[in-house]
Amino acid sequence: MKNEILGAMSALITPFKNGKIDENGYEKLIKRQIKLGIDAVVPVGTTGESATLTHDEHRFCIELAVSVCKNTKVKVLAGAGSNATHEAVDLAKFAQKCGAHGILSVAPYYNKPSQEGIFLHYEQIAKNIEIPVLLYNVPGRTGCDISANTAIRLFRECKNIYGVKEASGSIDKCVDLLAHEPNIAVISGEDAINYPILANGGKGVISVTSNLLPDMTAQLTHKALSGDFAGAKAINDKLYNINKTMFCESNPIPIKAAMFIAGLIDSLEYRLPLCPPCKENLKLIEEQMKNYDIKGF
Repeated sequence: MKNEILGAMSALITPFKNGKIDENGYEKLIKRQIKLGIDAVVPVGTTGESATLTHDEHRFCIELAVSVCKNTKVKVLAGAGSNATHEAVDLAKFAQKCGAHGILSVAPYYNKPSQEGIFLHYEQIAKNIEIPVLLYNVPGRTGCDISANTAIRLFRECKNIYGVKEASGSIDKCVDLLAHEPNIAVISGEDAINYPILANGGKGVISVTSNLLPDMTAQLTHKALSGDFAGAKAINDKLYNINKTMFCESNPIPIKAAMFIAGLIDSLEYRLPLCPPCKENLKLIEEQMKNYDIKGF
């Protein structure tokens, strides 16, 4: 049995204030996640604007998440990916050294490697650390698709690779994975289809919307994992509109705007080339939020 990080997980935003990481704000956001029932937090993934953070800022976010979650039941699945294998290895080693429970490593973007190149990339990362590794497949952003065969091969040949975050939006891919390797952990990376993936045998979600509604995301996930599929579907249906709205522009533009509107972050700041949403989408976000009970700190 592989060591796994499963359940309801939040892809954390990175709050900024005056152009710098808002340390106090970040700590409060993580404590709120813990309070409202999330199983693991995922710092510095796509939602955390990792692409525009400096290496020092990236490491700082991991360290802070580990520090806040210490002595709690909430685990830290640290973002540790790069399109350069040596950089991904260095980040993975750092995450392990500072106490992260595991890493989430995005497929190598821009390079467009072959499936063999993808395999060798992840094999190199996995053999340099002992903590669990979750593959991250998001071809819409990376231009690189981890095939089901490659994910299964990595799962079978690398002792600490336990699964894949599937953000391709393809239910077929999830069915393919679990039909051919029922022990691989498929984690939903697409909020709108969290329930279908869990009902097909998925073992958790890494959610964007759970920055705003961690309690509902946790309830949905826990109901599905306990076999209450009707209850899970009801929550998924209720979340559908907000889930879609959170992707009306590139993530994390809408979710950060929603967090600001809800008073959960002090300043609505992004790193260029990301910028605030247009007026029409900002109004859409505000209108959708009125339908949900957004809990504070």
